[in-house]
Amino acid sequence: MKNEKKRVALLSVFAAIFLTAFKMVIGVLTGSLGILSEALHSTLDLVAAIITFFSVSISDKPADKEHNYGHGKIENFSALIETLLLLITCIWIVYEAINRLATGNTHIEVNAWSYIVVVTAIIVDVKRSRALYKVAKKHNSQALEADALHFSTDIWSSAVVLFGLICANFGFYFADSIAALVVAVLVISVSFKLGKKAVDVLLDTAPQEKVHIVEEKLFSMPEVKSFHGLKIRSAGADTFIKVNVHLDSHLSLLQVHEICDKIEREINSLINRSEVYIHAEPEDESHINNEKLTDKTVVEK
Repeated sequence: MKNEKKRVALLSVFAAIFLTAFKMVIGVLTGSLGILSEALHSTLDLVAAIITFFSVSISDKPADKEHNYGHGKIENFSALIETLLLLITCIWIVYEAINRLATGNTHIEVNAWSYIVVVTAIIVDVKRSRALYKVAKKHNSQALEADALHFSTDIWSSAVVLFGLICANFGFYFADSIAALVVAVLVISVSFKLGKKAVDVLLDTAPQEKVHIVEEKLFSMPEVKSFHGLKIRSAGADTFIKVNVHLDSHLSLLQVHEICDKIEREINSLINRSEVYIHAEPEDESHINNEKLTDKTVVEK
């Protein structure tokens, strides 16, 4: 698993190096703001790809005395850094585009290489984003997902730049700067979504879709009379789940242990790479009433 994540991340680094160099050269030669903005975007993509490579190399290290819950959050931190890099890109693009439109300095040189670099970028970005999304989904990697978002955003932004070049070829040079602004809007939209997801994990916000999965599973198990104190947090690809369950007070310790093991297995089968901690309590009236007074999350079936 770790080798697959590292391999796809390393290929993204090489792809980003190629696209950055190609776009930079053609952008300087043609003076196209659209292509130069894409070159800057790819430069930050390169930095992000390098960060992703190192983060996935570290994230799957096992827990140790200093990191009791593993190293998974390095992926979420990596995703947050990538978001900030995307926003920095947007600031420069918006500033330069508005400046060119305001001064009227929008003329660019359009030649065959202008089209070749943009079309090549779209082809590379499509292949890279698909490969990254596939591995990110397989291993629940937010760092690879963030990298995939970078490349998928490049697909749309390159398409917009291509449109701007076509317009410029017919004398509508201002279209290049407008295309750059559209690129910025697309990047900002993706950045906020990516950033919010990363911040939610770093702040231990409970992932609601997983909360619903666990609640439905506990409701479906006849052995569980009620439950409370359900807490779920994520760290990279790992999910940590803690819950108090009420079981029949007449069960033996062995039976309680077997039920708890069953609950863990059932949840593990629904949520990949999850660690489940269960505290079993007796289902009797006095105990339930006391729990209702101290814990408002008690759920009765």
